[in-house]
Amino acid sequence: MRIDDCYQLGYISKTHGLQGEVSVVLDVDNPSDYQNLESVFVDLSKSEALIPFFVDTIDVKASRALVKFDDVDTIEQAQELVKASLYLPLTSLPELEEGKYYFHEIVGFNVIDQQQGELGVVKDVYTGGSQDLIALIYQGKEVLIPINDQLVPRVDKKEQTVHVDLPEGLLELGTSA
Repeated sequence: MRIDDCYQLGYISKTHGLQGEVSVVLDVDNPSDYQNLESVFVDLSKSEALIPFFVDTIDVKASRALVKFDDVDTIEQAQELVKASLYLPLTSLPELEEGKYYFHEIVGFNVIDQQQGELGVVKDVYTGGSQDLIALIYQGKEVLIPINDQLVPRVDKKEQTVHVDLPEGLLELGTSA
């Protein structure tokens, strides 16, 4: 399995106990949806190839999970997995209702402002902080646009466009140094 065919579920933050269990930070909207997870793909080498790991037990609590993988039975084996990212196939994502989108889907979409017209193409979506952000190159600089219903009222997957309604000055404020 390749990273390009997957979405990031989270990452292993630390070992837990002496029997090979690990603590996982889940970077998803509904962590409890993963309580019955049977397997994940693990990025051990920072390459394109991911390694499948089967889940022996998982206990999800809020945005964390305590996981025991098959064949990981010692703290030393678990330590080898710390900081590794966990992935699931894109095909396992549930279908979203009309008007909803996954962040990975909008990378490459054209960004169109209601006042200024076309601004550029979504380069990336930054998550994990207090605010999710769309990153695009505008006039040669990276601009960050907060994702919320007021600033990003509509995404058209068919037309591959992100429609924004930016207040005056946001493009200048949103420019990273």
